[in-house]
Amino acid sequence: MGVDWGRVFAFDTPWLEIVVRGTAIYLGLFLLLRLVLKRQAGTVGITDLLVIVLIADAAQNAMADDYRSVPDGLLLVAVIIFCSHALDWLGYRFPVLNRLVHPPPLPLIRDGRLLRQNMRRELMTEEDLLSQLREQGVLDIKDVKVACMEGDGRVSVVPFEKQQGSRGNERRVT
Repeated sequence: MGVDWGRVFAFDTPWLEIVVRGTAIYLGLFLLLRLVLKRQAGTVGITDLLVIVLIADAAQNAMADDYRSVPDGLLLVAVIIFCSHALDWLGYRFPVLNRLVHPPPLPLIRDGRLLRQNMRRELMTEEDLLSQLREQGVLDIKDVKVACMEGDGRVSVVPFEKQQGSRGNERRVT
């Protein structure tokens, strides 16, 4: 069969180099994505997407013989998962880091009025925002008390409360 089992299951690259490379690449990509792209509308956060892509690439390299051994690729995947968990843990423990790992909500609508400067910052058009509002059952911007772009890219909406005993948005005058 010609399989060199020693080469398949032995480290080909020093393990410390794999740990350093995995950590440097993860943190470098995280910072680049966080500083350059910031957020994108959707349900998957940047760190989730980053972990998925890096794990896929690391596992692919181990399977395609780029690392020449399975343990090299598995160790790199473990380093990537560890870095992801460590950043979440550090963000939880240290409020200063939490703002980098989990950015605060950014208001897009306040009291029925668009905050166009914040929308520009997130590259969100009025049509994009209206689409997000419709998905949450809100048809008119004037019905929104506050809408925010969350740290994971989702848009959360808080509509004005309807008064008891009135129909729709009508208000009784007494």
